[in-house]
Amino acid sequence: MRRYLTLFVLVSALLASEAAAQATGMPSFNAPYRAFTRSELGVVFSFPSGGGTGIEGAYRMSSGKFDLGFRGGFLDIGGAAPTILLVGAEARQRVLSHTTDFPLDGALVLGVGGWFSSGNSILFVPVGLSLGRRIDPEGSSVSIVPYVQPTGTLVAGSGTSDFLFTLGLGADFRLSPRFDARISAGLGDLEGVSLSAVWVH
Repeated sequence: MRRYLTLFVLVSALLASEAAAQATGMPSFNAPYRAFTRSELGVVFSFPSGGGTGIEGAYRMSSGKFDLGFRGGFLDIGGAAPTILLVGAEARQRVLSHTTDFPLDGALVLGVGGWFSSGNSILFVPVGLSLGRRIDPEGSSVSIVPYVQPTGTLVAGSGTSDFLFTLGLGADFRLSPRFDARISAGLGDLEGVSLSAVWVH
């Protein structure tokens, strides 16, 4: 088990050297498994380190071990900068279940989306592996899913393209059978924090 954990830490450190965020360019990431049975609806507030505030609505629906999500909203940079339209979609597929040798659950996460403003658009295509494990504290009705999500992202726009990396860190808090509070952060060139309130069904 120590061998797997050491390898995981080394890979995560390498992937943290540069950062791009998720499908809409915000530092919002995904736990390795969904909190809902059929669907969830939420609102996401993001604070990228470059400045500005993002507000998005998010909807996800399930199909077996696979789920698909859609999100959209706006990023207000402030000042005279135009407001940016955020649109994206994400798919998540469970690929790992914890064992005695490897204590984490894992899911492959793929997204596509972009920033759209007058005369300037940016495309994001992130691919990541989310690794974590649900924790149920004794004597508490609250459960927590801490996770990490190393992610590689193709970024294209204005006739140029680049391939960047990010290390997403996050925790999902199940506060009731119908409500989650979530926090996540990206480390690297495009740092920031996202906070989510999610109603699950």
